[in-house]
Amino acid sequence: MTQHLAAPSTGTSDDAPGHRTGWWQDAVIYQVYPRSFADGNGDGMGDLAGVTARLPYLRDLGVDAVWLSPFYASPQADAGYDVADYRAIDPMFGTLHDADALIREAHGLGLRIIVDLVPNHSSDQHEWFKRALTEGPGSALRERYHFRTGKGADGELPPNDWESIFGGPAWTRTTDPDGTPGEWYLHLFAPEQPDFNWEHPAVADEFRSILRFWLDMGVDGFRVDVAHGLVKAEGLPDLGSHDQLKLLGSADDGLPFFDQDGVHEIYRSWRTILDEYPGDRILVAEAWTPTVERTANYVRPDEMHQAFNFQYLSTAWDAAELRAVIDTSLDAMRPVGAPTTWVLSNHDVTRHATRFANPPGLGTQIRTPGDRALGLRRARAATLLMLALPGSAYVYQGEELGLPDVTDLPDEVRQDPSYFRAEGQDGFRDGCRVPIPWTRGGSSYGFGTGGSWLPQPDSWGELSVEAQSGRDGSTLELYRTAIAARREHPGLGVGTDVRWLDAPEGVLAFGRPGFVCTVNTTGAPVRITAPGTPLLSSDRVTVDGGTVDLPADTTVWWTV
Repeated sequence: MTQHLAAPSTGTSDDAPGHRTGWWQDAVIYQVYPRSFADGNGDGMGDLAGVTARLPYLRDLGVDAVWLSPFYASPQADAGYDVADYRAIDPMFGTLHDADALIREAHGLGLRIIVDLVPNHSSDQHEWFKRALTEGPGSALRERYHFRTGKGADGELPPNDWESIFGGPAWTRTTDPDGTPGEWYLHLFAPEQPDFNWEHPAVADEFRSILRFWLDMGVDGFRVDVAHGLVKAEGLPDLGSHDQLKLLGSADDGLPFFDQDGVHEIYRSWRTILDEYPGDRILVAEAWTPTVERTANYVRPDEMHQAFNFQYLSTAWDAAELRAVIDTSLDAMRPVGAPTTWVLSNHDVTRHATRFANPPGLGTQIRTPGDRALGLRRARAATLLMLALPGSAYVYQGEELGLPDVTDLPDEVRQDPSYFRAEGQDGFRDGCRVPIPWTRGGSSYGFGTGGSWLPQPDSWGELSVEAQSGRDGSTLELYRTAIAARREHPGLGVGTDVRWLDAPEGVLAFGRPGFVCTVNTTGAPVRITAPGTPLLSSDRVTVDGGTVDLPADTTVWWTV
């Protein structure tokens, strides 16, 4: 229904002869969490009309594409990642006409649209699953999920020892139509999210159809949720561990439900579909794997185009650790010809302005605000480092405003399903999902006319788009300037290598064509020889007689 963008002209980087080309190679992609971005109808919940109205802001920010978290019809047991109908819009977000208008408007502004796809599991309100329950044991619909008889004398124990990522067993027992206890079904996440059985041909057929539905609507790509989780090991073997399972497996031999080699056949089939459409449509993997090398398997030339670099996101603000993960990431992606991606925040982790405000080693979901000024200073420096690296970068809504996580939400307002379980993920994802501020005042700081679904802090006004626009030194203006400079400088963007330069302990320095980036990760100024002319810095710097004192926790871009 939507006229697609013409494919942009692309080229190869000087340091990557023969490298695959495409707009995604060096794109800056902005993640919109629809319920928290902008409210178009005043009901306190963000929606597609609100996103459409704010697209000019994203164009002016300078990003290339917008990734939308799920907006499909859903009971919202897990914020829309429990999909009841993959071809319908949940009424809380609008209608298919609203989705079409959003895609059209974005393309008119030169922005591409990437939508979330959730293929590992559906909602328990999906028509297939509801029929499977109603029809009982032996139903053909049950073969499209993982239904099993339980262990024990009366089948009272789960079929295996797998645990849900949200805590507790990964199995829930059903009740047969006659009221007696029945079979169990697998759900790696919430009980309302039964896992599909990807060995069944009907599942594969359905998702190929879903892909075509949204490609025909004009979307430019898909971010694939839990891309590592679709295929389970044959026989669903016991894991043999009683430790709570985490998204990122650490065992060398992997986990029987994550990162199984069979997922790659699925993505090869999807790639053939995307390649039929004009305009460089892309697939992006959310793949939590034990190593970056395993992540690279998802972006081989006949599979996906990008994969999130979670190893980078979880790296501490430490020069040696950052250099190691940058090298490992670039080395892993180079052989498969895919761009390395860089990301600092998203809807599932504590915002990096708060993570960096706390001591290292606390993980990616943190309950304490830490040192706000320190966190913001490091966050700004980390942003310039990320945008200087070769490849593609992701920006989560509100990080361009320097927003911290909201760590003091009252228990009664929380909605993260994992918060209400005794084990599993920490359950503090609500803190990064608080609606973002647009104006200094109003009941929801410009989010909408009817308040906001999560309470916003009193300090939100001075962090708003209105308060920061045009203000010299603001975090918003830093992002705008950095993204524009990244687009214009020939040494930034696409590429596969950095050239490390000698630097004092705690300082990173690397070169790219005509460009140098220096990063002081220490808590004190460090004097270095100025490598060129300052282009942009996360804090003010002054060159004095060929030397410069890099302020603490500061990144500087130089032209050479």
